[in-house]
Amino acid sequence: MRTTVGIIGAGPAGLLLARLLHNAGIDSVVLESRDRAYVERRQRAGILEQGTVDVLREAGAGERMDREGLRHDGIELRFARRRHRVDFPALTGGRSVMVYAQTEVCKDLIALQLKEGGPLLFETEALAVEDADTERPRVRFRREGVEDVLECDYVVGCDGYWGVARSAVPDGRTFERTYPFGWLGILADVAPSHDELVYARHDRGFALLSMRSPSVSRLYLQVPADTDAGSWSDERIWDELERRFETDDDWSLRRGPITQKSVTPMRSYVHEPMRHGRLFLAGDAAHIVPPTGAKGLNLAVGDVVTLARALTHRTATGSDDLLDAYSATCLRRVWQAERFSYDMTTLLHTAPGATPFEDRLQLARLDRITSSRAAETDLAEAYTGFPIG
Repeated sequence: MRTTVGIIGAGPAGLLLARLLHNAGIDSVVLESRDRAYVERRQRAGILEQGTVDVLREAGAGERMDREGLRHDGIELRFARRRHRVDFPALTGGRSVMVYAQTEVCKDLIALQLKEGGPLLFETEALAVEDADTERPRVRFRREGVEDVLECDYVVGCDGYWGVARSAVPDGRTFERTYPFGWLGILADVAPSHDELVYARHDRGFALLSMRSPSVSRLYLQVPADTDAGSWSDERIWDELERRFETDDDWSLRRGPITQKSVTPMRSYVHEPMRHGRLFLAGDAAHIVPPTGAKGLNLAVGDVVTLARALTHRTATGSDDLLDAYSATCLRRVWQAERFSYDMTTLLHTAPGATPFEDRLQLARLDRITSSRAAETDLAEAYTGFPIG
C-alpha cells in the first residue's frame, strides 16, 4: 500500500489532519488500532477554543457542532465562598469557547472521511515506523491477522504517548511532571447546575462543574492519585461536590443519576523535538497537559493545522522551510499551554502537605485575577486559545 501521508491514530488529531490534507488535494491513509465504535465513544476533552472552532468550520466539519454545541462566553471562579465570572468576549475582543465533546468531533470527522476522504482503516495495529530518516518511510502494520507495509512520503504519529511513533524518534528529550492527585470524573443525567463552567478552589480540594449537553452534567473532584473510582458511592460524590462548590448566596447543586465514574491522572509532558526525518509527532504523542486548562485537544488541533500548512506549502512550492520549522513552531505554542495548564492546576488544587502560607498564596493569586483587569485578561486570552502557527 502506498500514500503520500501515513497517519497513525484516528483520534481528533489524525482525523482532522486527514480532512485538512483532503481539502488541499493531498492523499493520506489513516491507521487506527481500535474499532470505530470505541473511537466514537471514548470520553475525553469537551472544550474547544475559538481557534479550534474556526478550524473545524473552515474544514467543513462544523455543521453539527454549530447546531448542538454550547457556546460559552466565560467561566466562573469560585473560592472562599465567593463567585467571580470571567467575561471572555469583553476581555479578548470577542473570543469565546465551545462545549462540544471530543467524541462528537470524532464522529463528525469519521463520517466525512468515510464519505469523502482516503482510506480510514479501523482495527489496524501499527507495529513500527521504519526508515523515518529516509525519503521513503514505512509503517509496518497488522490487519486481520496479516502483516503489511504502508509506504509513505511522510508519517505522522497521532497515536498518543504509548504509540509506536514516539518511540521511533531517537535521541529525543523529555520534560515531565507528575502531580500527586487526580480527577474523579462523573457523567450524570441531570441538567447542569450553572450555564457556564465553574472552577472551584476549596480547602478540601478542587472541583469542576462542566457539561456535555443541556441535560448531561460532567463534574470532577480532586482526589489522591491512587483513588479507585468504585470506592466512592454516588451519595458521597454529590455530598463532596456540594461542599466544594459552596457559596454565600442561594446557589444549589442539582443531583441526578451517575452513569459513569473514572479517575484521570494528572501529568505534564513534552517531547522535543516533534520531528525525526519524515516522521512528525502530533497531539499526545508529543505533549500532555493536565486537564485544568482544557488544552489537550486544542493543542493537537494546532499541531495538525501547522503540519497541514507545511505539507501544502511543500506540495505547492517544493520548499521544506515550513516542514523544517514544524517542531519549533509547535513547541512555542505547546510551552505556553503547558505554562497555563500548570498555573491553573497549582492555582486551584490543594497539594498534599500544603502549608498555610501556600494556601494564602493561592487565595492571593485568585484575588489578583478577580481584582485586576490585566490579570483577568491574561487568563481569558490563554483560556480561549493561543494563536496557531
